[in-house]
Amino acid sequence: MHRSKLLQLLAAYSNEYPNEAPVCDRFVAFVEAQVNCFSRVCWEGHVTGSTWLVDPHGQAVLLTHHKKLQLWLQLGGHSDGDSDTTAVALREAQEESGLEVQLLRSQIFDIDIHEIPARKADPAHFHFDVRFAIQSRQTDFVVSEESMNLAWVPIAELEQFTTETSILRMREKWYAMH
Repeated sequence: MHRSKLLQLLAAYSNEYPNEAPVCDRFVAFVEAQVNCFSRVCWEGHVTGSTWLVDPHGQAVLLTHHKKLQLWLQLGGHSDGDSDTTAVALREAQEESGLEVQLLRSQIFDIDIHEIPARKADPAHFHFDVRFAIQSRQTDFVVSEESMNLAWVPIAELEQFTTETSILRMREKWYAMH
């Protein structure tokens, strides 16, 4: 089953973060119910992969000023049919920044379910986002066409760029790991 790897990762995540069980349960139910959950044409929602991308010293996180959403967010994007969410997250980080990156841990770092507003022909839908902690080997990034800008943001100063709950939650998880 092409969804089994993600379901195993979600089970491990649920064990690691039992306080996030309601969100994890909703995520699992979605993946189990939607055979095409990795396709962006699944309008109930689709699985996306993103990253908590830290600099070589682990002191700053790379955020994108997202063109479509007009928000400072973590790097990431659509699975486009790829059921390997780890590979999706790594690919998206590399494509959106031009950086060479490495996975810091094979487990999921964070999950989030958030609504994406309707845009052009696309109806409103949910992103079931799987996030991984990764690290860059260098700091000189390239801004892709998907972003208005990128910025290395000191982790302790995230609120200067965003108050997104899920990004601040990832900061707390990062601090707990170090």
